[in-house]
Amino acid sequence: MIRKTLSGVGALGLSLAASVPAWAQEAAEAAEPVANPGNNAWMMTATVLVLLMIIPGLTLFYGGLTRSKNMLSTMTQIGATACLAMLIWVMWGYSLAFGDTTYEGTLGLFISGGSYFLAGTDASSTAATFTDEVISKYVFISFQMTFAAITAALILGATAERMKFSAVMAFVPIWLTIVYFPIAHMVWAGGGLLFEDGALDFAGGTVVHINAGISGLVLAYLLGKRRGYPAEPMPPHSLTMTMIGTGLLWVGWFGFNAGSALEADGSAGLAMINTFVATAAGALAWMVIERMMGHKGSALGFCSGVIAGLVAVTPAAGNSGPFGAILLGIVSSAVCYFFVAKVKAKFGYDDSLDAFGIHGVGGIVGAIGTAIAYQPFLGGPGDGSVGVGAQLGIQTYGVLVTIAWAGIGTLIAGLIVKALIGLRVSEEVEVDGLDISEHGERAYN
Repeated sequence: MIRKTLSGVGALGLSLAASVPAWAQEAAEAAEPVANPGNNAWMMTATVLVLLMIIPGLTLFYGGLTRSKNMLSTMTQIGATACLAMLIWVMWGYSLAFGDTTYEGTLGLFISGGSYFLAGTDASSTAATFTDEVISKYVFISFQMTFAAITAALILGATAERMKFSAVMAFVPIWLTIVYFPIAHMVWAGGGLLFEDGALDFAGGTVVHINAGISGLVLAYLLGKRRGYPAEPMPPHSLTMTMIGTGLLWVGWFGFNAGSALEADGSAGLAMINTFVATAAGALAWMVIERMMGHKGSALGFCSGVIAGLVAVTPAAGNSGPFGAILLGIVSSAVCYFFVAKVKAKFGYDDSLDAFGIHGVGGIVGAIGTAIAYQPFLGGPGDGSVGVGAQLGIQTYGVLVTIAWAGIGTLIAGLIVKALIGLRVSEEVEVDGLDISEHGERAYN
């Protein structure tokens, strides 16, 4: 009897065991997707790394390049711009760029909606990645928020030492709304104009660098030259701080590039190694060019080459093999050097800290060069289904759209602010320095 009972229990157990996989599969299909903790942890880290790029990275990089009387002004403008951009992002920026509501027709090519003030988002909300995985939506929102913040801050390199703090604070909300958010949607959101055309921009060659560089150039023309430029020498007051900022930017850029894979996977690993080697090639190439031009290889040249390499590899980070990335770093350094050393002087625009000369120009080189670096014959991840010529056309179209949108939008935003409160400090303030005149402080006492 006991044996029969045990046999019956065993049969029931086997029956239940056989039914568990089917039940579990049905439950799994019905359950909401859950964020992968490992990917979430990586993306949280990447987000903080991008913040490191802004404060202290960009503040020290730009601050060291200015004259000492304007250092705190430059750093304060960057910090305040980043903070303002973060608040705007959660109020309406995220909605316009990546909102849950997709508009039909032409409007949907440029903006989305429906997620103002992060409506409908809570701790259980998830965002898609490039595979079947998902990450926490709050993490994705935070990651993209840092991109908006640093892009707005990069513009200030072209306007340093002469733009009013109040003008910066008025310009940033307008610019983000009519320039940055639509471009981010066009390039990175499903249904966006350039996304649907097949434009490749892994981490922001168009969205961040061309956008900021062109916007900075337009503002530089609106503001006019600094008093005494170019006759009066205006050397960087602390290349030591610029070098520290360069190192912090490079470290933070791994979050920028590898983080754009949205997962801790092979694509992130590819972006990581490309961020190493393209940057190394760009740094050395700039110094070699300096020697070829009859100058000494300089610390400033090293820093400039690092940024030129980083900028160029940004759109190609996950869209290139390592040796394609090295070529991009070298070419970007050469072209950026030419613009910084020759073109700026010829055309006479005062791009104070070379925001256009390195970010704008390097971004163009990287965005167009991605079409070549993507191809399998250079070790890129492409499968060859889209030929070099076709992809070059797509990339060039994306660059031209970004240049036009950023240029026209920045002109509109700049003219609005100029008409309302003015853009530029007075001559007396410029002579005394913006640190003491605008903020009541000095970098050095």
